[in-house]
Amino acid sequence: MRCVSIAAHVRGSQVLGIIPTTLAERNFAGKTIGEELRVPTMQDRIWKMLDNSDAFIALPGGIGTLEENFQIASWAQLNIHHKPIGLLNVDSFLTNY
Repeated sequence: MRCVSIAAHVRGSQVLGIIPTTLAERNFAGKTIGEELRVPTMQDRIWKMLDNSDAFIALPGGIGTLEENFQIASWAQLNIHHKPIGLLNVDSFLTNY
């Protein structure tokens, strides 16, 4: 995500990093590109992402990435939002899941 946020920021796009305070305090994400918004919990992070996003695209990642994408997808099925959702399958990362 860092490479994507840098590329977007350099080209003039708004970049907002949303991170739980406990992870930010441990410097989990490294240096923030653009604006950083700290929230109390991971659940708050997902709600803030929903509030601040026009669409969702998941890059290859771990269990947390999949969990967040499933939650956003289930909220779409429940008509909580109607935003586009995508998975970017870089180098066939997701092919065997």
